[in-house]
Amino acid sequence: MRIDFDPQAMDATAFYRLLTAVVVPRPIAWVSTVSSADPCVTNLAPHSFFTVASAAPPIVQFTSVGRKDTLNNVEATGEFVVNFVPEALLEQVNATGTDFPPGVGEFEAVGIEQEPSLLVKPPRVAASPVALECRLHSTVRLGNSTVVFGEVVHAVVKEEVLVDGHPEIRLLRPLSRLGKNEWGTTGEIRDLARIPFAEWKA
Repeated sequence: MRIDFDPQAMDATAFYRLLTAVVVPRPIAWVSTVSSADPCVTNLAPHSFFTVASAAPPIVQFTSVGRKDTLNNVEATGEFVVNFVPEALLEQVNATGTDFPPGVGEFEAVGIEQEPSLLVKPPRVAASPVALECRLHSTVRLGNSTVVFGEVVHAVVKEEVLVDGHPEIRLLRPLSRLGKNEWGTTGEIRDLARIPFAEWKA
């Protein structure tokens, strides 16, 4: 037996909880930005509505649910960095999800070391094994959410997570978001190549 859920009849928050419990696992964009104020404030926040939007040009996307510092900063400066989140940084990434007031920088509040980016102003998370430096491509407003598209202008990967020049999932050990307050780890990894149509009957 299946249970029906009608998004038109349900409270929006309740249906959001349903969606985030079944659209899993979700990779995390740990987005660093800087404000346009002087002196500027450096912001760092996790966004679990995140994926690749285009391969050529290389564009990634994340969604800001509501209007948060990250979105305000990206719109004001046109730049951001997506930092990869490995298992070892669970406590830190969770802490940066705290609703700090505007003017409080998460790097400093949580005690996260930063390093300069190469092509954009927002810094990178020094302990993150991968960082994607991005310039704003466009945004799309959908109800209470804004989808942010950023063109990747530079990528950096720590040598220790590369095997034959390619990022190795068993070394990256990514975290993901699940439902409620749950976080996911890599778990079992299975290799299975696609079957070419020419070999399908065989």
